[in-house]
Amino acid sequence: MNSMHGPGVGSSVPLDPKRQAILRHARKAFVSDGYAATRIEPIAREAGVSTATLYALFDGKAELFSAVIDDAGADFAYQMTRVGAIEGDARQQLTTFADAYAGFMSDPFVRAVFRLVMAERPRFQAVALRFFEKGRETFGATLIAMLVTLSKAGSLRPIERPSRAAGHLMGMIEHPVFFVPLVTGDEIQVRRTNAEVVEDAVETFLARYGA
Repeated sequence: MNSMHGPGVGSSVPLDPKRQAILRHARKAFVSDGYAATRIEPIAREAGVSTATLYALFDGKAELFSAVIDDAGADFAYQMTRVGAIEGDARQQLTTFADAYAGFMSDPFVRAVFRLVMAERPRFQAVALRFFEKGRETFGATLIAMLVTLSKAGSLRPIERPSRAAGHLMGMIEHPVFFVPLVTGDEIQVRRTNAEVVEDAVETFLARYGA
């Protein structure tokens, strides 16, 4: 995903260009080669820094991997800030969110990062759990807040458990655009387009929760 890097994600502190270059090239290396086969020297060379500079910023490959995954999680969170203030009626707001979520979850790079995290989860369990919790909190919180607001405004029926309702909508999107390609290695292509998946999901959701 070309837009994964949001400037100053979650902070007003200027980013270190050398550190960001290292993280960018390290992410590519880890995704394409896996953790075990990734080597530090080529990453430093691609990033235009010396190996000594890389080690001054990251104390070895394990710390670099952890930083890459945390950086990816921050990037993913940045994507959702762009759909956090949506206007329009319930159908428009839900469709805008669902479009953004489907686009994100169907991105091959996102699947690659998830595969990488899952492959290395036994070795980096804390990093993996932090990554997944951040994603769940970011996407889920955005939608839950939207559902609460729409419900209070009378645009949706009263929702006793907004988290469950959010899970219903997100689940209808995740299965065809993310989990099917994830488990099949992208060999099986879902026949429906993202737009069709989103339309069906929103229509089904409104049939259950619409006012």
